[in-house]
Amino acid sequence: MEPVKNRVTDLLKIKYPILEGGMAWVGTAKLAAAVSNAGGLGTIGSGNMDAKLLKKQIDLIREMTDKPYAVNVIMLNPHIDEVIDLIIQEKVPVAILGAGNSSKYIPLLRENGITTLAVVSSENLALRLENAGAEAIIGEGMECGGHIGDVTTMVLVPKLSSILSVPVIAAGGIANGPGAVAALSLGAEGIQMGTRFIATYECEAHENYKEKIINAGIRDTIITGQKMGHPARIIKTKFGKKIAKLEASSPEEAEEALVGSLMRAFLYGDEESGSFMAGQSSGLIDEIKSVNEVIEDIMSYILKNYDLEKNVDERRR
Repeated sequence: MEPVKNRVTDLLKIKYPILEGGMAWVGTAKLAAAVSNAGGLGTIGSGNMDAKLLKKQIDLIREMTDKPYAVNVIMLNPHIDEVIDLIIQEKVPVAILGAGNSSKYIPLLRENGITTLAVVSSENLALRLENAGAEAIIGEGMECGGHIGDVTTMVLVPKLSSILSVPVIAAGGIANGPGAVAALSLGAEGIQMGTRFIATYECEAHENYKEKIINAGIRDTIITGQKMGHPARIIKTKFGKKIAKLEASSPEEAEEALVGSLMRAFLYGDEESGSFMAGQSSGLIDEIKSVNEVIEDIMSYILKNYDLEKNVDERRR
């Protein structure tokens, strides 16, 4: 297929307006490279990495692709200052900042030539980060996996599209062509997916993780961490139900049980103590595919069912 030309692909220097969500543990250099090589923007999920660990991932992705890629940085990372410094030193093409107010770091990254995007779940933060210099805003609805906000993609994306000057990228609940077209129809100029990329051959997550996604229904996720102020959507398991009960009776015990739970799911497929972070779109995924198949299928559907050229022309007026 021919490259798509719009503000997102021009900004990120990619073939298709499809981004990989920044998933801690799951978003490895190998998966990110596969997404970038397939024409999207692969993303290393730095999670709580320090600069030393992240440097290894950056070195790895450079061995596997010469295409643009991103590093996702969460504001909760205790090593955030050294991670930001490393991104600048290594001249990472794109930084995607999320899980909080990133206005402190956006100007610094921009001054050093790093294309900088921000993930939001509210219009107020979106406006603040646009004013701080974010070059595109990723509006992430609560259907997504991992840490979530409290507004749906269906409501968030058109709101952001109506108030922002920079491009809006839709995230949350998107796993196929119809979902992508719906997001574009709401005003987005690109999409971001996380859960769909977990169920791929190139993802290094344990096979149990992938199987849980392809066997899940649309109601087979649960939200943990609400009582502790950091809600996260995971596949419904005995462990998830246990955490939900613990939150009501002993938040401290629940917090302790959650430490390292995503790592245990990713590395070992541990159903007794692992958090299988995934979005409601798990219920739309019924097979493991290659990253290239996922992206080609979605782009083929978009090009058959949506006039991207008209969308670009309208936004230039």
